Amino acid sequence: MIAIPYLTALTTYFSYGLLFSFGQIRDFFRKFIDWCCTSNNLQGYAPICLGLEDFYIRRLYLRIQDCFGRPIASAPDAWFDVVERYSNDNNKTLKRTANMSRCLNLGSYNYLGFAAADEYCTPRAIESLNRFSPSTCSSRVDGGTTILHNELEECVARFVGKPAAIVFGMGYVTNSAILPVLVGKGSLIISDSLNHNSIVNGARGSGATIRVFQHNTPSHLEEVLREQIADGQPRTHRPWKKIVVIVEGIYSMEGELCKLPEIIAICKKYKAYTYLDEAHSIGAVGKTGRGVCELLGVDPADVDIMMGTFTKSFGSCGGYIAGSKELIQYLKYTCPAHLYATSISPPAAQQIISSIKVILGQDGSNRGAQKLAQIRENSNFFRSELIKMGFEVLGDNDSPVMPIMLYNPAKIPAFSRECLKQNVAVVTVAFPATPLLLARARICISASHTKEDLIKALEVISRVGDLVGIKYFPAEPEKQQQEERMKLE
Repeated sequence: MIAIPYLTALTTYFSYGLLFSFGQIRDFFRKFIDWCCTSNNLQGYAPICLGLEDFYIRRLYLRIQDCFGRPIASAPDAWFDVVERYSNDNNKTLKRTANMSRCLNLGSYNYLGFAAADEYCTPRAIESLNRFSPSTCSSRVDGGTTILHNELEECVARFVGKPAAIVFGMGYVTNSAILPVLVGKGSLIISDSLNHNSIVNGARGSGATIRVFQHNTPSHLEEVLREQIADGQPRTHRPWKKIVVIVEGIYSMEGELCKLPEIIAICKKYKAYTYLDEAHSIGAVGKTGRGVCELLGVDPADVDIMMGTFTKSFGSCGGYIAGSKELIQYLKYTCPAHLYATSISPPAAQQIISSIKVILGQDGSNRGAQKLAQIRENSNFFRSELIKMGFEVLGDNDSPVMPIMLYNPAKIPAFSRECLKQNVAVVTVAFPATPLLLARARICISASHTKEDLIKALEVISRVGDLVGIKYFPAEPEKQQQEERMKLE
């Protein structure tokens, strides 16, 4: 749980209350004027946009939408080109200009630096583009399976330590399409309260009963499991057909590592299946990049279903499910994302294969080991420096995701815009992606960042933090900070 400072919580509630009150007053007068002065050509139609979601978009999101969806004009490397935009109607619409700003990239998921041109991966991806074209224009079961797809599935299975794997063209769909195939009516899903939206949508679409346990709290998971096993299915109280516990390796909005060993022990005790989402952890953590299982000393055989994406550490697109041969064969016969969706692009598949070979040193170099050491060193250095400056930073050591808490809605655009003015591009996240009070800036560190890049980013974030007022804790003395930096260097 995040302990919000009392005064910060009070001012945040007051800010949202003020926005809500004045917004409702303005909406009242707008409706009155529309009723008096305009004719309604949609009489009898229900409004397409209605309710608090529409109110939130109009009265809050549109005012700060210049902080989101910023177009870029280069590869998402350590530095990239951000297209400048302007608005003549108070941010209702944004127009692009021909100008670019060269910015330090602290927002992309390019954990190992493979999203930019790579001496080993890029030539092979281009070669596969010439040989196979950008798309197969078919689903896997028709004409969409190339030799690259088969090689990729074998490569992924070996990499994560499972007998077999299946790949998909989109990471989000991997969760949302797989869960309805694995579980259904009469089954039980027990999900971490902060699981990704793709898991939430997949669970809802499955028809299974859903229960939630407190974020990363194994003791509460055990309580929920015992209660549900004792009660059984709703109304009939029959035993559950199957129980699946779903967790993430690294939680994308918190930067926390899953307490996987404890959760697996509980699942074994109560005969529940474990579903592990490693979207942000596979390739980024562990001695050889094999994710939280390797980092936390967990045998992959103890995880029943391993899911991950290729959009982060591997610099590509798509996702995978790894498990037993029987499970993967079943998914190939029944999963709609495999049967009906266009298969993953061949150049994207080749990029993944090549990046895994680099990580494992099969390219004939030690660049993979260097990248893994660099992302770990960069992440821990940046996190420790932010904490020393007085910021409230979430997450664990070794995690490349580090949220900086903002809380107040006015500080969301202020932090984002001021950083951009100083050529540092950051991602800010607010409701509905996070709870209303817990707005944050999510920093993502890459192995492609140099020490000079990180120091520049820290200097800018520190200045902006002072200006915006988001240093909620006392900073360590400057002398002590300098000594720590000298040790790290």
